[in-house]
Amino acid sequence: MLKITISGAPGSGTSTLVGKIKQSTGWRSLNGGEVFRSEAQRRGLSVVEFSELCKKDLNVDRSLDRLLQDSMNDEAGPEIIESRLAGWWAKQLEIECLRVWISTSDEERARRVQNREGGAFEHRLAESSARQDADKERYRVLYDIDLDEMTPYNLVVNADNLSAEEVFSKVSSAMGEV
Repeated sequence: MLKITISGAPGSGTSTLVGKIKQSTGWRSLNGGEVFRSEAQRRGLSVVEFSELCKKDLNVDRSLDRLLQDSMNDEAGPEIIESRLAGWWAKQLEIECLRVWISTSDEERARRVQNREGGAFEHRLAESSARQDADKERYRVLYDIDLDEMTPYNLVVNADNLSAEEVFSKVSSAMGEV
């Protein structure tokens, strides 16, 4: 049964946080990005090609989001769901759980992606900003969701100046309060 959702823009540290939560609790997780990558592979497409398909056919996004929502409602489902919209879905579905948003600036996300994958900082920054803008527009069109709106979340952590351990500590403390 769902206990916590973890959301944030790509490069914000959500996967690292989920790994730490899983390690400390033994809970199972479902990662929306992994669902996306698996579907791309199933269709014989690269992630970039699949992303382009999603932009052209919004029903593809809707079907993937439905998988996440169904997992949230499944009594035998994972305790942790990580995806950009997981907190929104949990709020809309009236699921009692901790809904976490990891907030980071475009610059910090670009730095983290650069450290992980290499490349020029300016390129990573432009990439991060463009992806965030495109995703904001897609979620607005698909679901009338404003990614800058934080009301669905009962914990927002600004992780720009925090280590992964410090973010985990804040979330772990909040988990004990829910």
